[in-house]
Amino acid sequence: MSAESRAASGERVVLITGAGSGIGAALARRLAAPGVALMLHARGADAASRTRLADVAQTCEARGAVCATACADLANEPAAHLIDATLERFGALDQLVANAGHAQRQTLAALDTDVLGAAFAAMPAAFASLVRRAQPALIRSARGRVVAVSSFVAHRYRADAPFAATAAAKAALESLAKTAAAELAPHGVSVNCVAPGYTRKDAGPTPENAPAWARAAEVTPLGRVADPADIAELIAFLLSDAARHITGQTIHIDGGLTLG
Repeated sequence: MSAESRAASGERVVLITGAGSGIGAALARRLAAPGVALMLHARGADAASRTRLADVAQTCEARGAVCATACADLANEPAAHLIDATLERFGALDQLVANAGHAQRQTLAALDTDVLGAAFAAMPAAFASLVRRAQPALIRSARGRVVAVSSFVAHRYRADAPFAATAAAKAALESLAKTAAAELAPHGVSVNCVAPGYTRKDAGPTPENAPAWARAAEVTPLGRVADPADIAELIAFLLSDAARHITGQTIHIDGGLTLG
């Protein structure tokens, strides 16, 4: 089916990395509907991770979406293979959401070069690989969109909350996204970033980390941490036709965390 006829019928193919939990899983559930095909990725480091991904896919299929799953460690495996798998399974790719990543507290003084390298491999390097391989398919699409998930840690620097490697990697991710936005704009493809603040994990606070989550809520001007669905709603908007004139932006969704 051509991009034009698929667009007219409302069908679209979306690849979401890091879709097994958190923001990625919430986004998959938000997008799931008849006429939507989802390639859902997770690292799949253990059986529990793979089971979570399968559960997300099952939920999305129950809502009418067509789903496929893929597991890969993007810090150590070629991210472009996910594009190949998507094209092989669905024959097209309209939208890419680069959500896979992690946040790791670490000071610059204690920063290990291997940790820094892993952060760059899993986030900006993987993003660049995905966009390079996806570019022809995105250009063919009538609704080409790319959204990268960054973080407040690339914009808020405090000695009592250091994220040296993660902040550097997310800042590089945002820079690459702007480059991609400039290069793809003539083809009608938009590229944007969202930068969440503190965002609740699927499992919620545990007795061990509840104080840390309480502090996160306290330092957020709106007085709460985000739910993954809050972030998913913004990403879904950026993927929609209503956002077709937005590109090259980093949009903060952090409850005011980066106000000052």
